[in-house]
Amino acid sequence: MAMTVHCDIVSAEQEIFSGLVEMVVAPGTEGPLGIIYGHAPLLTGIEPGPIRVVKQGGEEEIFFVSGGYLEVQPYHVTVLADTALRAGDMDEAAAQAAKDQAEKALANQSAELDYSRAAVQLAEAAAQLRTLQSIRKKLGKNK
Repeated sequence: MAMTVHCDIVSAEQEIFSGLVEMVVAPGTEGPLGIIYGHAPLLTGIEPGPIRVVKQGGEEEIFFVSGGYLEVQPYHVTVLADTALRAGDMDEAAAQAAKDQAEKALANQSAELDYSRAAVQLAEAAAQLRTLQSIRKKLGKNK
């Protein structure tokens, strides 16, 4: 049996996951991070994208986070996300619509455009779509 650590994934609205895990894979600001039992303490930013959790016993679950922080302590991993969703709760059509709207706003280049806000919305929508595509690929349901 693999060694485990306790993992919490929380957002401003709710705690989305809490339990023992064998591994957590997150999109760190400097690249993907893999956290297992015995990892050195760490505090780092995370980018929008999928958080993959391998639960005790080997079952895998995927979450989407819109960014935030990852904290690793000797026996505890905490993901503090701006927004966190279970993969099953994500709406692909809404993510695609948000991506299209952000791309249109960026292309419009009007004086009223908040470029940084549109860029963040585009990055989040694109990350949601990548998360859904990776889940579909894992399940063998390519579209």
